[in-house]
Amino acid sequence: MAEKFKPISNTPPDSVIGKIKFFGRTILDLQILTIYRDLKKELPGYTGSVLDVGCGQSPYRFLLTKGTNYFGIDIVDADKFDYNNPLITAFNGEDIPFENEKFDAFLCTEVLEHVEKYQRLVDEIFRVLKKGGSGIVTIPWSARYHYIPWDYFRYTPSSLQTIFSKFSSVVIKPRGTDISAIGSKIIVLFFRNLLPSKLWEYIFLPFWIILSPVLLLTVLISHISLFLNLGSEEDPLGYTILVVK
Repeated sequence: MAEKFKPISNTPPDSVIGKIKFFGRTILDLQILTIYRDLKKELPGYTGSVLDVGCGQSPYRFLLTKGTNYFGIDIVDADKFDYNNPLITAFNGEDIPFENEKFDAFLCTEVLEHVEKYQRLVDEIFRVLKKGGSGIVTIPWSARYHYIPWDYFRYTPSSLQTIFSKFSSVVIKPRGTDISAIGSKIIVLFFRNLLPSKLWEYIFLPFWIILSPVLLLTVLISHISLFLNLGSEEDPLGYTILVVK
């Protein structure tokens, strides 16, 4: 199955262009916006050695305080996800190449849906985390089939409680509501048609341009719903999991 509208790789705001790309994206990409909002609350409080599991280009490293000892790991074939970060440790996606209880904290953003043996990876994270160490995990719920064919799961809160049951504390929070989830779908619909993958599809471009006020209204309503927490949390954009060993 060919992927017609691949996700844009998430890169850090480490330059002027990088800042424009990262923070500009949060206006239209509600998944990234809600992930960033949750990470911004937690990562500045992390100290010591911090592990970033499936880090890609390490887009959220900048949220860690100065002096934090950062370790990023990703799979050997990360280029399949449009990532190429030579400053990280490559691993096989299951066995984390560090000793027991090495890390004070960890983050793992939008990774578990791409891991076939997800419990194995979570158990490995538990192994390398110090007693009392904290971590934050984000996963999508309302998200299209992406990075095909390496997209395997969507997790409910019930399954997440089981997956992270070894941890002494597990808090699962929805990111967004059904309103922002619907808004995200409409935004993707517009950009998929404003940036068509086939030449003949450009004949419909004027139609989508005429409807662009609908896109602007959708973006506005979505941001209002996120700010005021309007809608049902039973059908969110995704979930954030906060854990303590």
